[in-house]
Amino acid sequence: MVLNLGAILALGLLGLAQAAPTATPPTVKIMPFGASIVGAPGCWRANLWKKLQDAKVTNIDFVGSNKAPDCGANFKGYDGENEGHAGALATDYAKNKNLTGWLKDAKPDIVLMHVGTNDIIQGRKTEEILDAYSKLVDEMRGSTKNMKILISTLIPISPDKFPDRDVPSGIKDLNSHMFDWAKKKSTKESPILIVDNYKGFDVAKDTRDGEHTNASGDEKMATKFYDGLVDVIKGVSATMVLEYAWEMMTQVFSLMR
Repeated sequence: MVLNLGAILALGLLGLAQAAPTATPPTVKIMPFGASIVGAPGCWRANLWKKLQDAKVTNIDFVGSNKAPDCGANFKGYDGENEGHAGALATDYAKNKNLTGWLKDAKPDIVLMHVGTNDIIQGRKTEEILDAYSKLVDEMRGSTKNMKILISTLIPISPDKFPDRDVPSGIKDLNSHMFDWAKKKSTKESPILIVDNYKGFDVAKDTRDGEHTNASGDEKMATKFYDGLVDVIKGVSATMVLEYAWEMMTQVFSLMR
């Protein structure tokens, strides 16, 4: 009789797992991470959130210690939490380990990253920046072994912004090496997706100061991130549902012993 009851309960849980996609999906935490292009004010994040809402992908929570009001004030329900810190360098992040603490506090499932412009401005080479990227990815995976990671190519910068340094060439070189780096660093559990925000971005038309996005630049970044992110969110949600169903079945089977 106990075995029959257990079988019935197990079948019921399997049915629950199959029906789960029609229920309210679990919340997926997303951490935007980088420097001022991400966080000050990072209006593309608000546009991205709105695009997801309009597509009925509402089971999301942007997370991070930076909670300053930003461009999403007119979007009801939007939270601007992020880890975009003005002036930050990828190489400094890799050394100071600040990201580890932020990950521990926020516990994101997905990280969106755009960082490295300040490194190039400060004369860091492509190899140094990619090494920093690798260390940052290791920190992310140390937080969640199956972290999903979307890394943006750097948007272009005006040659007039820092005329004594060839920053545009440095950005172009880093971007060109980013794809091979990501392919080697990516894993099945924790894939790295490169979001190519450099392609199609016009520094004269899409920035307000030759470096930071204006309204058209925000829309372009939001669209590129949305195209890469929406399926990742759905995949993470489905995995969460299956993990929950498996946990429940495991508990039932343990009671049957």
